[in-house]
Amino acid sequence: MSTPSITRWAHHPRIARQPAEIPSPSRRGPRGAWARRAPLLPALIFMIVVTQLPFVGTLVISFMRWNALNPSAKGFTGLDNYKEEFTDPQLRSALSTTVVLTVTVVLVSLALGLGLALLMDRKFAGRGAVRTLLITPFLVVPVASALLWKHALYNATYGLINGSLTWIWSLFGSDSAPQPDWLSTSPKLAVEASLIWQWTPFMMLILLAGLQSRPTDVVEAARVDGAGTWDIFRYLTFPHLRRYLELAALLGTVYVVQNFDAVFTLTSGGLGTANLPYAVYTTFYQAHDYGQASAEGVIVVILSIIVATFALRSVSSLLREETL
Repeated sequence: MSTPSITRWAHHPRIARQPAEIPSPSRRGPRGAWARRAPLLPALIFMIVVTQLPFVGTLVISFMRWNALNPSAKGFTGLDNYKEEFTDPQLRSALSTTVVLTVTVVLVSLALGLGLALLMDRKFAGRGAVRTLLITPFLVVPVASALLWKHALYNATYGLINGSLTWIWSLFGSDSAPQPDWLSTSPKLAVEASLIWQWTPFMMLILLAGLQSRPTDVVEAARVDGAGTWDIFRYLTFPHLRRYLELAALLGTVYVVQNFDAVFTLTSGGLGTANLPYAVYTTFYQAHDYGQASAEGVIVVILSIIVATFALRSVSSLLREETL
């Protein structure tokens, strides 16, 4: 099928839809507006008390010199905590580790999730059971997932990975199979693999929802015109999934950048795997420097807010397109 022909279907109004202006709701009196918002006030107040007030307290402490090991030196220090954070080599190392860990986990999970979503979009016997099994890793508690990888898979003595290597080597008549200590030889890869296993189902679910919202009549019309599988994916499926890919990547980034369980459980932050959340933990619980830990926590929150802003924009654009 020629490129102009498939491109014609790619610009079909049900595929290439442009966001339309949402008409503003009719203005009502302040009494009616408060009547609609009143049931939400208890939840709003609870959210402010539980989330916003602690953050305000953390923000205030981040401008203070407050170390439990030296209580006599407690006082206001201005921006000194933040200056020390950006000049501290350990924080820069934690920041670079966070970036590498997040980018690797999100991109690999996204690629694997896309492949699984394309497979799950096809009809075959037992598709429901297979889909449930694929979703299961995302339902496991993060600490339990990290413990599973640490003891059942990575253990050098009885782990499944080294056991599989022993079995494979025995097939070739060799008794000296390699038994590496994965957490010591490849610590970052070990943490990344456990997080990829956990977050791939999340990516798959979002992309599968995007695939199932794809207009089937346009795809069938393109097939009738002679479009191949690759042409349909390139000109129809992938452009339709672009918003869903962005949403999955941004939401995954928001969660992975705050990951603490895998790093703490698998490596305890050693061997160059300490990320920003683990740096906050060590500063607070080991160095007992509350002001410094608060400054680090504020930096993590700001980075998360920046990523979350783009995620919310992607969600808003998806909702606008669905209303057309």
